[in-house]
Amino acid sequence: MYMPVAETLASTGWTVGLTGGGLNAGLPTAHAAPSWFALRVKSRFEKVTSASLRGKGYEEFTPLYRRRTRSRGRLNETEFPLFPGYVFCRFASQHRLPIMMTPGVVHVVSAGRTPCPVSEAEIEAIRTVHRSFLEVQPHPFPKTGQRVSIDCGPLRGVHGIVLEQKDNYRLVVSITLLQRSVSVAIERSWIQCV
Repeated sequence: MYMPVAETLASTGWTVGLTGGGLNAGLPTAHAAPSWFALRVKSRFEKVTSASLRGKGYEEFTPLYRRRTRSRGRLNETEFPLFPGYVFCRFASQHRLPIMMTPGVVHVVSAGRTPCPVSEAEIEAIRTVHRSFLEVQPHPFPKTGQRVSIDCGPLRGVHGIVLEQKDNYRLVVSITLLQRSVSVAIERSWIQCV
């Protein structure tokens, strides 16, 4: 009995021809859900890359903080990236060519040739800290410390490591893949030990 090739291949999950904008002849189709990835970008290209990705329709995240700088005897407030040299972007790892063609992108942070996704929980923690309008600044990645959860205030639900500095408490939230962290000033009454 004769069966057309297309029907035979379709019944086994294989495709032939042009699909998804590229040649996939004989390759199984797979549609992985988009994940967050860290993109290494050229120095001082974080904002440009972020705007380009947004223009292409990708969900991107480039957290910024304000710092006072002195220029020509004047105090200015300037925005700097919390993670210099990195932009976060949500995409399916199999379709990273348009990401790589974006101005400023050097590479996707990977282990070998396999892109490493950033934890959804870590991205959400950084987003919550960024939206809180509390004083945020880059912080060295912590080695040890007490893990805590914030149970009230604008950071409710965020997990991190608490540090005490001169009677002030700071919550350190990290992106493990990059070995980078940010810290934010918190009230002692917000802290709940995990």
